[in-house]
Amino acid sequence: MAAKGPHPVLAGRRGRDELRWRDRTVLYATVTITGAAVMMLELLGTRVIGPFFGVSLYVWSALIAVTMIALALGYFLGGWCADRRPRIRLAHLVLLAALGTLAIIPLSGPVLAAADPFGVRAGALLGALALFLAPLTCLGMSGPYVVKLAARGVDGVGIAAGSVYAISTLGSVLGTLALGFYLLPILGTRRIVEGTGAVLLVLGLGLALYERQLLGRTQVATLAALVLAVLVALVAGVLSPVRVAEGFRVLHSAESMYGWVRVVDDERKGIRLLLSDASSIGAVDLRTGRTALAYQQILALLPLVARRAGPGAAPAEEGGALLIGLGVGYVATELDRQGLRTDAIEIDPAVAAAAIDFFGYRPAGRLILGDGRYEIRGLRQRYRLIIHDCFTGGAEPIHLLTRETFATLRSLLADGGVLAVNFVGFARGPGSEALAAVSTTLASVFPHRRVFVTRPGAEFSDYVFLASQAPIEFAPRDDADRAILAALAKLEIPPPQPVGVLLTDDFNPLEGMEVRKAELYRRLFMDRVSPALLLR
Repeated sequence: MAAKGPHPVLAGRRGRDELRWRDRTVLYATVTITGAAVMMLELLGTRVIGPFFGVSLYVWSALIAVTMIALALGYFLGGWCADRRPRIRLAHLVLLAALGTLAIIPLSGPVLAAADPFGVRAGALLGALALFLAPLTCLGMSGPYVVKLAARGVDGVGIAAGSVYAISTLGSVLGTLALGFYLLPILGTRRIVEGTGAVLLVLGLGLALYERQLLGRTQVATLAALVLAVLVALVAGVLSPVRVAEGFRVLHSAESMYGWVRVVDDERKGIRLLLSDASSIGAVDLRTGRTALAYQQILALLPLVARRAGPGAAPAEEGGALLIGLGVGYVATELDRQGLRTDAIEIDPAVAAAAIDFFGYRPAGRLILGDGRYEIRGLRQRYRLIIHDCFTGGAEPIHLLTRETFATLRSLLADGGVLAVNFVGFARGPGSEALAAVSTTLASVFPHRRVFVTRPGAEFSDYVFLASQAPIEFAPRDDADRAILAALAKLEIPPPQPVGVLLTDDFNPLEGMEVRKAELYRRLFMDRVSPALLLR
């Protein structure tokens, strides 16, 4: 059993009921740093797991659940060990957390590959458990240890516990803000994870020196040598060249608040890809400069739509086009080339920069950086054509597919203007309810709809919905246009019957309907690109 009385480290303080300023500084600094590390690891988990499983509600739920499990386990074990295992010290816990943190990046590839067969939900949960449970548990254990060290006798336990957890929470707030507002866009996930591990290593060594009366000189020297060796390995790893998949050349890599963006040349097929995490959001044939994505070929034909307020009515007012979801900028460039000045909204500045630097996108209209749902509320112009193209990583941002969003977009259309919505889905079987829900929601806002597919008769395809307040017709200008429209007519299908769920801001189960799609998309990505491109 643990000896009663003052903690040996604090035995030299001026009185049993008074903490020395040095002790207070060390202990409160420790919980500030460990609190910040907890939240940073939780948030960075989406960047580590996201390339394999997408950044969906399932991944966030898995990481939050693992964090809560780890903290609950850490609080219990920390309290038990603080009372029953006096040979385990605070330095041990912080150093173990540091080593567990430093192991996250090297282990992420094999761990996530092993979890991949379990699917989006179970795979994300198992991957998060394997990578984050150990370091987060050790960080959670530090709290009860500091409470025990800081308590001023039995009467001071409440004040000590309250102070420690308040300061730890403040550290979590500071870590969250520092990561999201500053560090992530500048340093990227890998360097921040490794930097967090390095900070914990240094903290652990400092605590070992602080607790040297308990650890002994030999143990402290051994820990110092271990810390130095790990730091040298970290520097070597950061400076070493990044390995890439055979047959692919990474031209550019940047990390923003929204994803890990890379420009990659597939040298086998002669295609340049724009990747965001595990999603291909653009692909251009390097020989022809044309898109390699079939649905974008359909979108590029939309200037041929006859904009009418009704049968025999005058053409709608000129108003240009609005594109929500820039991708590589191919669609915007094609619309501009055909005389339709195009404004574009893109949430990720890293995607917009890559489109300009590597895909030749030159904004003819406004390039608006921000979330589509927020930005459309501030628009005052009315458009002849609005294109909604926000597919990424096997899913769409569900807040952009509600009745309220479509109603806002309707208010931005000129008389007889057309909204085009690209949606990837299943025509039948599990997951087909997502397509039915989108069709139903569009039908609740627009009385006229036409639908085109990239793979007629296939179970899984891109669906390009055209929706308007007026009948939708095409206006060929010459024989070439008529030939194009004849080919396009073969891709048209009857609009799905509006018998699905109505998607609203209040009730939107779309993400739960798209598990099968997310899993299939991940398989297609692995087969067509390379899993090695997902490793940091």
